[in-house]
Amino acid sequence: MKIAIFEATAEDRELLPTFLPDLELAWFEEKLKPETVALAEGCEVISVFVNSQIDRAVIEALPELKLIATRSTGFDHIDTKVAGERGINITNVPGYGSRSVAEFTFALMLTLSRRIFTAHSQIRSVGTFTFDGLEGFDLFGKTLGIVGTGNIGRNVARIAVGFGMKVIGYDGKPDEKLASELGFSYAPLPELLANSDIVTLHLPYNPETHHIINRGNIYQMRPGSYLINTARGELIETDALVGALQKKHLAGAGMDVLEGEHELKEEMELITKDQSMKNVKTILEDHVLMELPQVVITPHIAFFSKEAKLQIIKTTAENILAWQAGRSSNLVGK
Repeated sequence: MKIAIFEATAEDRELLPTFLPDLELAWFEEKLKPETVALAEGCEVISVFVNSQIDRAVIEALPELKLIATRSTGFDHIDTKVAGERGINITNVPGYGSRSVAEFTFALMLTLSRRIFTAHSQIRSVGTFTFDGLEGFDLFGKTLGIVGTGNIGRNVARIAVGFGMKVIGYDGKPDEKLASELGFSYAPLPELLANSDIVTLHLPYNPETHHIINRGNIYQMRPGSYLINTARGELIETDALVGALQKKHLAGAGMDVLEGEHELKEEMELITKDQSMKNVKTILEDHVLMELPQVVITPHIAFFSKEAKLQIIKTTAENILAWQAGRSSNLVGK
């Protein structure tokens, strides 16, 4: 059985064969999309990461495809409806890097609260030690609003308690046992926004969570508060965030993900006819975000730790072997 591995890294090439020694693996650094789909011709299994876009055109171009093994928790880059119509199974890697992302969430919080990036830039450019503009604030005693208390959100809550923060949670399926264990409470989203010094997003992306933070509710956030997103960029309406920052309603933001980041990574495609004006608008808004001094942006690396990477590779291999043996392992929608 031949497996096409897209967005392959050096770690993928080194480690995945140790878990799949008897299978034929074809390695491609490219993202899987209509322009590269020919590389997977004849494959029953493909493995991708979040930057590939598995749409109808890709799926229809691979008549022998039976399994899509995404090396990620989220699967919004895959058209699950079309895959389902074709009887194609999809597996993901739930829970990998939940601690890594939670820790990174606090890295962004501390970078903002203690002005670490500003201090670093200042000392490199000026070359002298000065306190000017570097006064920060303690996390201890502040209220953290956690939107989504799944695997990542619950780890964020545990760390927050360790910092001495008060926690408010919001989730469609509240985990009252967790709340009781850690001593926090759940609240409706408007109440959480109004009472949090920092709001952090840990929801999956789907039609229901699209722009959960938007121009209609971003001004419900406490004036002078901060917004953190290590989940998916599309959870936030970008122009609403830009406006709230420019008007100084929000004091700052820490973004590991951006709305339309796929287009942002491939700006040269702006000259091609398949870029919609909506995508172009989002790209320009993202550029404005990157120019704002009170915003810290990282390139979707919250998950990217040595431990998480190994877990991704190991679980992906286990998913493929289970499917090959007729067993179920992390099947999406099953």
